[in-house]
Amino acid sequence: MTVLVTGGAGYIGSHMVWALLDAGEDVAVIDRLSTGFRWALPAEAKFYEGDIADEALHAKVFTENTIEAIIHFAGSIIVPESVADPLSYYENNTVKSRALIAAAVKYKVPYFVFSSTAAVYGTPQSPEPVLETAMLNPESPYGSSKLMTETMLRDTANAHDFTYTALRYFNVAGADPKGRTGQSTVGATHLIKVAGEAALGKRGHIDVFGTDYPTADGTCVRDYIHVSDLANAHLKALERMRAGGDSLVANCGYGTGFSVLEVLETVTKVHGKSFDVRYVGRRAGDAVMIVANPGLAKQELNWQPKYDDLDFIVKTALDWEAHLGRRNDR
Repeated sequence: MTVLVTGGAGYIGSHMVWALLDAGEDVAVIDRLSTGFRWALPAEAKFYEGDIADEALHAKVFTENTIEAIIHFAGSIIVPESVADPLSYYENNTVKSRALIAAAVKYKVPYFVFSSTAAVYGTPQSPEPVLETAMLNPESPYGSSKLMTETMLRDTANAHDFTYTALRYFNVAGADPKGRTGQSTVGATHLIKVAGEAALGKRGHIDVFGTDYPTADGTCVRDYIHVSDLANAHLKALERMRAGGDSLVANCGYGTGFSVLEVLETVTKVHGKSFDVRYVGRRAGDAVMIVANPGLAKQELNWQPKYDDLDFIVKTALDWEAHLGRRNDR
């Protein structure tokens, strides 16, 4: 039996592929390589280059492999870009996910794990860590496009022999502690990635988008989760469904928030040198503060994070950034 990973050559997807192989699973990958890298994948993963909505590719993948589960990462993830070009996000994140879910039903794939997002909540009404039962109020087309896919999964599970887990990610950061993969996308907008590039001289400066938010230091607050802990949560979700667990929606975060300025201070401390930080206006679509309550994931998935430490997250990100600086094939 094979696990199909969509977007498996990307940042989180490549970590998932390595984690599955480490766990002894057979893995197939679909990726169109728009932001991912073929070199990020181990040779043991069977690779198909193409689009997740391509029915001819579906026929090839699902007939050449016995797919037991789909772990779906493929999609667009930049919040301001989704505000500027919403229809492309509804196409890439929602319409194409619908095609993939239809393929899962057609080829009788029983298990589906979906890469959702904390952006489905928008800015919570309470400063307390957000529960899965909180009001869903996405503030960007990115968040809306992911919420629509959650709805499709729920309705599909009600109509077919199909079980899903939707994991609502908070801010994913860091890199594989073994140095096998990391965030490699040129022009990525993740704060710790951008700060790492600035610290290592790959960018001239980093912009802080807004200093007038109603937070302790005026900058947005987020819950940062190490990418390897997130990959492990997917493994736990698959294990739970295989054991007969029903469909589930769960947060993936640590329950601790850090402001933008606190993150930049940590990067400076871990790196040992300062870098140019500039203060500009707010960015469209950004929520003020959002921190996970991860209790449900810990309870239902028996998930125990290993890397709940901002210094460690930053260190692995910086180590990977330095590694990228020595590569000559990107």
